[in-house]
Amino acid sequence: MQAFLSPGSLVTVAGAVLTVIGSIAYVTDSPNISLAGVFYGVPILLGGLALKSSELPPAERLTPVAQLRDLRQLPENEPLRKLLADVTRWRYGQKAHLESSLEALKLWDEDSPPQLLAVEELEASGGYGLRLTIECQGVPFERWQDRQDRLGRFFGPGLSADLQQAGPGRLTLSLLPAPASSDPSLAAPVP
Repeated sequence: MQAFLSPGSLVTVAGAVLTVIGSIAYVTDSPNISLAGVFYGVPILLGGLALKSSELPPAERLTPVAQLRDLRQLPENEPLRKLLADVTRWRYGQKAHLESSLEALKLWDEDSPPQLLAVEELEASGGYGLRLTIECQGVPFERWQDRQDRLGRFFGPGLSADLQQAGPGRLTLSLLPAPASSDPSLAAPVP
């Protein structure tokens, strides 16, 4: 049902309906309706088909929207909230979700780009996090591991990345609040 309600599908259906109405009006000799139907319907139909050809569906959301709403809305969780909103919407003209981010992190393969399959919200140690399930046939797991430290910082301040191999060609990337530092030299001085 979600694929039918995509913007590309809605524009295509609207264009098809206008074209059919215009064609029927033309056959029944109703020039006022046929003119509008054909002149507007055909371009809208073609535009909708163009959108459908470059459509990237949203990643599957595994956590119900209402489940972690209060935690998600905290100001410190804004980077992850924006990331979640970005990957759970329809995209057009891209090969994969997070395309520019993965290119910047040098985790991109033009022939077989990593595909975000699912996103899950997490509560970890009282903080908010996301777990991304990624199919990465063209980018070896070792390259992801080499950039693990940078991954957390890239998606937001105070985040750490945890990588787990979830099968051949598949991994889970958990973006979680970074653990508090236990280094005594970073502690506030005692007056």
